[in-house]
Amino acid sequence: MTEPGVVLREPQPGDMGWVIQQHGEIYWREYGWNADFEALVAGIVAAMMRRHDPQWERGWIAERDGLRVGCAFVVRKSATKAQLRLLLLTPEARGLGLGAHLSDECLTFARSKGYRSMMLWTNSNLLVARAIYQKRGFKLIKSEPYQGYGCDLVGETWELKL
Repeated sequence: MTEPGVVLREPQPGDMGWVIQQHGEIYWREYGWNADFEALVAGIVAAMMRRHDPQWERGWIAERDGLRVGCAFVVRKSATKAQLRLLLLTPEARGLGLGAHLSDECLTFARSKGYRSMMLWTNSNLLVARAIYQKRGFKLIKSEPYQGYGCDLVGETWELKL
């Protein structure tokens, strides 16, 4: 559970631009990733907004004392598989249990819709996120080195049977 003053709500107009901007800034500042990453996130956000199916997909914006501090989304990968996307916390929101809370909301939603599994894609250097996924039972099913966002990285696909 998260601390008092933190609420999760559905995205509203302006929130998705914030999601893109925060991903670009945070990953540049903390990992040295270039604008290619922000472009990737912008494409993901645009596709989610264009194809959003509220019956099968959901997103959350975390607010602390009225300020946006995090987000997470569930999108439909197939009739039986959900995908967790764009889990992010601002630096001031870390350590509050909010990453776990957002992930749990995603899993609860996916289970309530009858999805049989949930997958996600991340990078091996995102240690805190990986720990959150592992704690929830996600298993690493694929790992592949690549060059992206101006860095040498290892992309990972994780999956959880629901």
